Amino acid sequence: MNQVLIRQGAAVVENIPEPVVLKGTVLVRVDHSCISSGTEISGLRSSGVPLWKRAVQQPDKVKKVMRMVAAQGISRTRALLQVKVGTAEPTGYSAAGTVIEVGEEVTDIRPGDRVACAGAQFAHHAEVIRVPRNLVVPVPDGLDLAEASTVTLGAIAMQGVRRAQPTLGETFVVIGLGILGQLTVQFLKTNGCRVIGTDLDPGRITLARQLGMDDAIDPSGGSAMDVVHRLTDGIGADGVIITAAAKSNTILSEAFKMTRKKGRVVVVGDVGLHINRADIYEKELDFYISTSYGPGRYDYNYEEKGRDYPVGYVRWTENRNMGEYLKLLAEERVNVKPLISRVYRLDEAPEAYAYIQQNTKPMMVLLSYPQSAAGMKPIHKVIIQPEVQPPKRKQVRIRVGLVGAGDFAKTMHLPNLKSLSDQFTLQAVMSQTGHNAAATARQFGAVYAATSLPVILEDPDIDAVLITTRHDTHGPMVLDALMAGKHVFVEKPLALTADELLFIKQFYQEHEEAGQSAPLLMTGFNRRFSKYGSRIKEIVHDRSNPMIINYRMNAGYLPLDHWTQTEEGGGRNLGECCHIYDLFTYLTGSRVIDTQVNHLKPATNYYSHTDNFVATFHFADGSVASVTYTSLGSKEYAKEQMDIYVDGKNIFLDDYRKLVVAGSRAKGLETKISDKGQREALERFAHAIQKGGTWPIPLWQQVQATDMALEVEGFLTGGMNSQWG
Repeated sequence: MNQVLIRQGAAVVENIPEPVVLKGTVLVRVDHSCISSGTEISGLRSSGVPLWKRAVQQPDKVKKVMRMVAAQGISRTRALLQVKVGTAEPTGYSAAGTVIEVGEEVTDIRPGDRVACAGAQFAHHAEVIRVPRNLVVPVPDGLDLAEASTVTLGAIAMQGVRRAQPTLGETFVVIGLGILGQLTVQFLKTNGCRVIGTDLDPGRITLARQLGMDDAIDPSGGSAMDVVHRLTDGIGADGVIITAAAKSNTILSEAFKMTRKKGRVVVVGDVGLHINRADIYEKELDFYISTSYGPGRYDYNYEEKGRDYPVGYVRWTENRNMGEYLKLLAEERVNVKPLISRVYRLDEAPEAYAYIQQNTKPMMVLLSYPQSAAGMKPIHKVIIQPEVQPPKRKQVRIRVGLVGAGDFAKTMHLPNLKSLSDQFTLQAVMSQTGHNAAATARQFGAVYAATSLPVILEDPDIDAVLITTRHDTHGPMVLDALMAGKHVFVEKPLALTADELLFIKQFYQEHEEAGQSAPLLMTGFNRRFSKYGSRIKEIVHDRSNPMIINYRMNAGYLPLDHWTQTEEGGGRNLGECCHIYDLFTYLTGSRVIDTQVNHLKPATNYYSHTDNFVATFHFADGSVASVTYTSLGSKEYAKEQMDIYVDGKNIFLDDYRKLVVAGSRAKGLETKISDKGQREALERFAHAIQKGGTWPIPLWQQVQATDMALEVEGFLTGGMNSQWG
C-alpha cells in the first residue's frame, strides 16, 4: 500500500506493507484523510532542519547525547542518531474510510462499516490504517466520508468549547479564525452564544461571518479590548477561546483584558503562555488549557488498551466528542464544506504539502484514496531490494529475519549483524507498523519488509529469526518459530509465564524422545558473553570451594505506567533481572535448590515493591548468590556491580567497565565503555548454527534463569514458596 512519509523536509509517498489487525483494533481502508496545515507543516519543516542547528536550538539534548557517548561509546550513539534523524516519519491524524477487519474484543463495529478515525499514532495518510477502538467512531448515514475525515479537528475545537462551558446568551470572543477557529464559532453559535471573532486575515473574518459569527474585531482598527467592551455594553466577554498560533504572549494578555470579571479564557492554539499577574488577579479570571480531542488523549490505557471512562463520570471523552461532531455535520448544524480548500489524490501528496506551504492562509486540504476491488488479498510483504546472491564462500551466511524493529534492535542488534556480515545476512525486517519495517529494512539492507509474522516463518530463505518485540510476545513467538523449523535468538526474557516456558520445554522433549534434531534456541542473556563474564568464568573455573556472589543493580526509576511495568513488559524482575539469574547460573554451573526473597513496601505509591528487592539463591554446589535490585538509587551512580568471594580471592566487577582481582595473579580488565557482550552473543549464535555441537547457552540454563525469575516474581506478587529441591 502507499503511505505519506516525511523525510528531511519533504513529503514523499512510499510503498509499504499493510498492517495486520490486532486485539482491540480496527483495520480501515481509507477513503479520505485531512492534512493539518498547522501541526503537520510544523513537523515537515522541523524535519528539514540540519542536526547541528537542532543542537543549537536544543542544548539540553546535546548534553543528553554527550552522556550517551560517555556511557555507550561513539559508535552506538552514532547509530542511534542515524536511526532518529535518517528515518522517514509517518504523518496524519484524521481520516475516514471503510472497515476491513476487526480484532478480538471489538464487538460493536463490523467489516463494511463506515468510520472516522483519529490519532497521530494511527490515523496516518495511508491506504490502510490500524486504529484502536476508542479512536474510531461510526459515520452517520448520509454524511460524506470526505467531511467525516475532518473528525480530529472537529473534536479538538469541540473540546475547547466544552472547556469554556458556554451558556445560552453569553458572549464569546474567538481569537484566530483558522480551521479550529471557524469550527469554534459554529459550536458556540449552536450553544446559543453571541460570537465575536478576530484574525489578521480579512478573508477569514468574512468566511466566519458567513458561517454565523455576529461581530468582528478589525485587528488594524485600534484596541481589541475597547471593541469588545463597546459590543458588550461595557461588561466584557464572558469568555475568550484562543485558537490562534503564535509565540507572542500578547495574545493571551489581550484575551484577559477583554474578558469580564470572573470570566474564563481557554487556550486551544499554540501561543505564548507567559502570564502577567495584573491581567488576571483583579478580575479573578479562570484560565483553562484544552488538551487536544478531549479526556482520554495521551492516556495509553484509554487510547490503546480500550479502557473507556464511564459516561456517568466523564460525559465527553475524545471518542464521544468525535461522534458528536459527526452528528452535528450530518444534521447540518455545523458546515465544514466551505473550509475545505482543495482535495488532492494520494499520489499528489507532495503537491498538497507544497500548496499549503506556498499559501500562507490555507484552510483544510484533503487527500483522496483509490478504492481497491472488494476481496483483494492484503499485502503484508514489500520487496525493498532484489536479493543478490552472495559470492560462494567456505562458510554459508545465516539468513536472518528480524521480528520487531524497536530502538534497541536498530541501535544494537542490527549494527552488530552488519559488522558480522561474514556470518549473517539480513533477509527481512518485520514490524507491526509498515513504515517502520520498510525504513529499517532499507537502512540495513534487508531484502524485504513485512508486517506479519507468518510471512517470516513461511519463508524458506530464512534460517533464523531474531525476536526483539515486547516481552509478552516472546514465549508464543519463540514456539511458533521453533515449530516452523527456524533457529531462534530471542531477546530476554525467554517467557513471561510458566505455561509459555513449559510449552518450549515440551517442544524439545518431544524431539528428543523421537530422536529428531531441533532448531537452536538462544536467549539474549549477553552478560555471560562479555569480556568480563568470560574472564570471571576463567578465574573461578578451577575453584575448590563454593562462592559467595553479591550483585547490585542500581536500575534507576521507571514510571509505573511505562510499558516495561505493564503486562506487556512483565515488570523489571522478569524483564531485566533475568540477566543476572543467568549470570549466576553460568558462573556456578549448578542447579538452584533454594530461593529466598525480601522486598520493600514503599511508603508511597511512587515506587513499586516489585522494583526493590533482594533475592538470594542457594545452588547445589554450595554457592550462595544474591542480587539487590532497586529503583531507589541515583542514575549518576554505576548501574551494575558484583563482588565474588572464593578461594581467598576477591573479584569486583564495576559496571562492565572494570574488573579488579585481589588475592590472585589473575589480571583484571578495563574498557572505556560498558561491554555487556551483545556482539559476542551473536557471534556464538552464528558459530553454533554453522559448526553445530554445543549450544552457546545450554537449554537447562536458559530454562533455569527463567524459572528463577518466575519464582522471584511469585514472591514479589503473591508470596509463593520455593519450588526448588
